[in-house]
Amino acid sequence: MRILHTSDWHVGKVLKGRDRRDEHRRVLAQVIEIAQAEKPDLVIVAGDLYDTAAPTAESTKLVTRALSALRRTGARVVAIGGNHDNGHALDALRPWADAAGIELRGSFDNPKDLLIEGTTEAGERWRLIALPFLSQRFAVRAVEMYELTEAESNQTYADLIARLIGKLSEPFAEPGVVNLITSHLTLVGASTGGGEREAHTIMGYAVPSTVFPQNTHYVALGHLHRSQRVIGPCPVRYSGSPLAVDFGEEENVSSVAIVDVGVDKAAQVRDVPVTEALTLRTVRGTLEQLATVNLPEAWLRVLVREAPRPGLREDVQELLPNALEVRIDPDMLPDRTGARAAERAGRSPRELFGDYLDSRGNAEEGVRELFDALYDEVSSNQ
Repeated sequence: MRILHTSDWHVGKVLKGRDRRDEHRRVLAQVIEIAQAEKPDLVIVAGDLYDTAAPTAESTKLVTRALSALRRTGARVVAIGGNHDNGHALDALRPWADAAGIELRGSFDNPKDLLIEGTTEAGERWRLIALPFLSQRFAVRAVEMYELTEAESNQTYADLIARLIGKLSEPFAEPGVVNLITSHLTLVGASTGGGEREAHTIMGYAVPSTVFPQNTHYVALGHLHRSQRVIGPCPVRYSGSPLAVDFGEEENVSSVAIVDVGVDKAAQVRDVPVTEALTLRTVRGTLEQLATVNLPEAWLRVLVREAPRPGLREDVQELLPNALEVRIDPDMLPDRTGARAAERAGRSPRELFGDYLDSRGNAEEGVRELFDALYDEVSSNQ
């Protein structure tokens, strides 16, 4: 059978105040074109269809039309909720999805509902565990559905996910069927790709790839935006996002994964590039140097090698209309005491903390994500 694996569409994402709706429309149109050309038996969308839990009507229209178009290629379509999605709101679309022949799983309410089965036109049987994103609190509730004791439920997030997948995958013991899993989570040892700033990518939310049983033919994951294979007891892969979501992802290669697999055939994966979104680039230099930059098909983050002065931002944006972020190059500010106060106006705490880490040369993994998690927690309680 053939699978098209995609994830992390983040429809509705705004980049530095710039609406990317047209880019998303072109990107999803290209994903549909890939599906038409590759003729998959199954399309898996592994979470984060939206960038926010309260998507606009326009974003909802874009996602539902894309899912419908993928279904019209003849493939079965399965989409799960991610941590950015409102799982229960996705479940509210189930009547529409069922009528359209789309398998939509937003949240974990009924364990039996998460096992989806099918047969390809060539007669290959398959079964798929479709596990939406679970927070720590809901992971405990999900496991308790199996009437475990309090001591059994009082485990780490990884233990809970392992128990849950273990229960859901019990039917995998039946031979002659392609066993598949899709979920939205962070695996230990995987590369975040620079763009995921949620608390759910750090601390207690990372799980080892050993949570997946050996008799799984392919695991289709979402949540991390860089396409990558993760070493595990079975084939495990992130498809990555089909477009760079923020400047931390400018080195990522946007793509979808095409997977050929069978009961007696190991999964073979090809990444098919998705090129319709504008690229994200960071450029630096003096105004004279920036005047030579020619990147009309890219959103730009500009680090200016000039002394701070009124009107500098406007001068840069006149040279580079696609500059969404203009900052003084940290190398130009060895003594940042006075400059830091000037930069604070109009800048978010996240940006200021990022500047501080840059000035200290701190690249320790997880520090920025931890700040974001703490900031979000404090902000939500105000």
